[in-house]
Amino acid sequence: MVTPRRPSATASDLPVNFEFATAQRIVFGPGACAGAAPAARELGRHVLLVTGRDPRRAARLTADLHAAGLAVSSVQIPQEPSTDEVLHATAAARAAGCDVVVGCGGGAALDAAKAIAALLTNPGELTDYLEVVGRALPLAHPAVPCIALPTTAGTGAEVTRNAVLTSKPHRVKVSLRSPHLLPRLAIVDPDLTHSLPPAATAASGVDALTQLIEPYLSTRANPLADGFCVAGLPRVGRALRRAFEEGTDAAAREDMAFGSLCGGLALTTAGLGAVHGFANPIGGLVGAPHGAVCAALLPHVLAANLAALRARAPGHPALARCDELGRLLTGRPHAEAADAVAWVRELVRALAIPGLRAYGVTAADIPAIVAAAARASSMKTNPISLTPEEMAAIVAQSL
Repeated sequence: MVTPRRPSATASDLPVNFEFATAQRIVFGPGACAGAAPAARELGRHVLLVTGRDPRRAARLTADLHAAGLAVSSVQIPQEPSTDEVLHATAAARAAGCDVVVGCGGGAALDAAKAIAALLTNPGELTDYLEVVGRALPLAHPAVPCIALPTTAGTGAEVTRNAVLTSKPHRVKVSLRSPHLLPRLAIVDPDLTHSLPPAATAASGVDALTQLIEPYLSTRANPLADGFCVAGLPRVGRALRRAFEEGTDAAAREDMAFGSLCGGLALTTAGLGAVHGFANPIGGLVGAPHGAVCAALLPHVLAANLAALRARAPGHPALARCDELGRLLTGRPHAEAADAVAWVRELVRALAIPGLRAYGVTAADIPAIVAAAARASSMKTNPISLTPEEMAAIVAQSL
């Protein structure tokens, strides 16, 4: 495989000022989950174990926690967490005397775990701290210790400082955001992803890909985030289809786990873009899984950004980055931006990614989606401001 070149960038291409915050400690590698129970034993005595749709995937971890002499209470988050689910789980954890939270699952379980850990030590109403539908007040107190173990390669939630929750009364997904949400320990063990079904591998994998592409093209792109993106993109590029076709391909799963981690690290300092600007409003509207929504949107957002940059900002540094993206994804030294778009379109086709219509989005929803997406924070770091007409076209093409 051709080693991708770093993009040539002027000083003005990369900002001097940026912020970076992540999990206090990150452990990566096959078998790393064996360290979770000893770490939890050092942090507390009664664990709240937050799992995803299939708690059996955390069976070994549960046994390890009990073997370490820890009391364990459990809560299952079968889909992306609602504010009510997080409140009920927090109340149960407080009543049980839980003093450490362990999340083991996809992004939904990890986001719920981070939110619960924070709410256990921060009194008041949840809406005091929520963006968009609440007061967005800062969390005043550190969370109880939280350990995050992802079982998908997608969101990178184990290293980010926000938790995405669904406010069902408002039909929108909103963020609880604070440095206090950063896990004390992130354990990224590729072995935990081997049993992930193909459809979930595809959706979460394209989310991981998106979270490498968007920081790389972001208005807040910086040298630190670039390092994570350049490391992660070729790995996801070569591994995602293999992991989809053969879930026990250990090398592909390891590449995907590392790429997902890189995406989480990159977005914390560079932000995201229009795919995620659309994803939360759409997810709140129809309850579709986040990764599936991102996967349906990605090729159309990438094409729209490229067309808008060429039409309205032909000297924009993001255009050179789009060309480099083609080389990073394809491994071809002379690939260009159009090759990146074509590569993503073919990937989405090969992974059998359904359109948004499969989740209940219709043409009648487009105006409301565009209006909500225009207010999303991720839109502010898209490489170019998209017009309402361009945004509407993206959603229509994603149906």
